[in-house]
Amino acid sequence: MTLPSTPGEQGGRPKRRTFTAEYKLRIVAEYDAAKASGEGAAILRREGLYHSHILEWRAARDAGALTALGSRKSPVSENRRRSAEVAEIERLRRRNERLEADLARTKTALEIMGKAHALLETLSESADDTPRPRRR
Repeated sequence: MTLPSTPGEQGGRPKRRTFTAEYKLRIVAEYDAAKASGEGAAILRREGLYHSHILEWRAARDAGALTALGSRKSPVSENRRRSAEVAEIERLRRRNERLEADLARTKTALEIMGKAHALLETLSESADDTPRPRRR
């Protein structure tokens, strides 16, 4: 009999399991019903869960945080991630403004250099075409 290989054995990184709010509520209810008859541990083994999962999910259920059951991220970490994104966007916006200003200055300098070159060519051509008075 061969056992299926786990993601860690395949060389890849194991994927963290996620549980839906419905699943968590169903398992907590099933565990609570089976705990009286001593079958709670069997449910944990069958589902591959730890008792700490049940404690956490029960506390969330009792607090009425059904929306929190669907996600393992805390509101604080979510706000921190959003504020980091906002800061990164602002930093990129300022950098973009600086680069656009540099580009505008460079374009202006090139335009001036082009006009100066054209003026110098015109002056050079007119100096070659005009006869010079002889010196005595």
